[in-house]
Amino acid sequence: MAIDQHHYSVTVTWTGNRGTGTSGYRDYGRDHDVALPGLPVLPGSADPTFRGDKDRYNPEQLLLTALSQCHMLSYLHVAVNHGVIVTNYTDHAEGTMRLNRDGSGEFTEVVLRPRIGLADEGQRELADRLHDEAHHLCFIARSVNFPVRPEPATP
Repeated sequence: MAIDQHHYSVTVTWTGNRGTGTSGYRDYGRDHDVALPGLPVLPGSADPTFRGDKDRYNPEQLLLTALSQCHMLSYLHVAVNHGVIVTNYTDHAEGTMRLNRDGSGEFTEVVLRPRIGLADEGQRELADRLHDEAHHLCFIARSVNFPVRPEPATP
């Protein structure tokens, strides 16, 4: 049962018109700007595989980033609730996307590989178990239709 609602806004503006719009598949750029109120503009594009600019963020990277960030923030929250003092956190997340013959595609899974530093290594077993609780609480992981698996690594 929802107890509150939060609303978010973003403005995405295509900047890839090379003068002839979408007159042909190779005739337009995939570049765009992602603007959020009060934040620096994020330069976006397609993945280079899809004729995008490798020096700009692509939606697939940003989805993986959102999942990794959400798990980290949920984990830090549950760590505090359980009296576990986290001293550092690094995640080397990986996602797998499948392309279909009809040109569509979808992520098939994301694996999160958080590496957590603790003030008290005696809490390692508890700290590792907390990833399940954090996963359950993560707003983004709860919103996608593919598996997101946390696989914590020991530092």
